[in-house]
Amino acid sequence: MVVNQPVTHVKVGVLALQGAFIEHIHTLNNIAEVTEAIPVRTEEQLNSVDALIIPGGESTAMALIAERCNMLEPLRAFVRSKPTWGTCAGMILLADEASKTKRGGQQLLGGLHISVNRNQFGSQKESFETDLYMPEVLGGDTPFHAVFIRAPIITEIKSDKVKVLCKLGNQVGSTNAETIVAVQQNHLMATAFHPELTSDDRLHRYFVGIALQHKA
Repeated sequence: MVVNQPVTHVKVGVLALQGAFIEHIHTLNNIAEVTEAIPVRTEEQLNSVDALIIPGGESTAMALIAERCNMLEPLRAFVRSKPTWGTCAGMILLADEASKTKRGGQQLLGGLHISVNRNQFGSQKESFETDLYMPEVLGGDTPFHAVFIRAPIITEIKSDKVKVLCKLGNQVGSTNAETIVAVQQNHLMATAFHPELTSDDRLHRYFVGIALQHKA
């Protein structure tokens, strides 16, 4: 009788067409269950990984580069079948709908049944940091210190498959407290902030856990 061995390791890619991908790779490299963390720029590299992080950056630029590199359709196919985490701009790309896009709109990967408001908080100078509480995800009472840089927010959840992971704890400018800033839909995850810009790797470990479970 063949006994399936438990899955203990995964290979994780970080989309490296534009944006803050190096910081994600550095964090992943310190997680024991990650055999390798690689930048992903080609379909071949994409097909070699078990899970993918789409980093923060400029979502319009990422989509344009992906289109020119013939990566849009491979990315869409990946998102529908394998664990993917979008941070900031990555969350915009994963969303089914986005508002406040540039003139003419932009290409989205879709798959995550949410609507987002792009660049909710204004320009770079309106960037901010705040503590977020996610006890169901991270365990315990220790908050996650989150960095928001020209960040989007989630304005609508369009499916009961989408689970809210986190909301703002206080009002920021005109953005109300209780605004949703992190969600999970089965193998897809999205955060409006930049976990890779802190020394706290708990969200990366949580995502690796999703990837291990999916691969099992």
